[in-house]
Amino acid sequence: MSIRTIVAATDESIQDALKVRVEVFVEEQQISRELEFDGLDEECIHFVSYDGEQPIAAGRLRLIESTGKVQRICVLSSYRGKKIGNEIMYLIHKTAKEKGLDQLVLHAQESAIPFYEKLGYKISSEIFFEAGIPHAEMKLKLN
Repeated sequence: MSIRTIVAATDESIQDALKVRVEVFVEEQQISRELEFDGLDEECIHFVSYDGEQPIAAGRLRLIESTGKVQRICVLSSYRGKKIGNEIMYLIHKTAKEKGLDQLVLHAQESAIPFYEKLGYKISSEIFFEAGIPHAEMKLKLN
């Protein structure tokens, strides 16, 4: 397994990231395509992980003033538990710091809260539902 994680800077790599999102969120989790593709992709920085040429994980970062909103973090089911989510998050954190952001915020699916807690995120809301799935807002100070 030769995993590499990149900032998706070309149309092709962004399309690869979107393919992973469709497989995980639309097909596996049954989230509607309309909810998944919220019209904000154009203003986000995209991230994608590859195993060779195969896209296997993705995420995006939306800049909102001095805060980054981490969104759409996903790993294909056959690659989960292999620390690939950590690689994507590491690159998002590095990119956010390079952009001078003060903090990151995300809406974690309840099942993913322990993953984000290990990365230093703290829960900052009650549980709420997004796309019919329980979530909590979580924040990470970068400095």
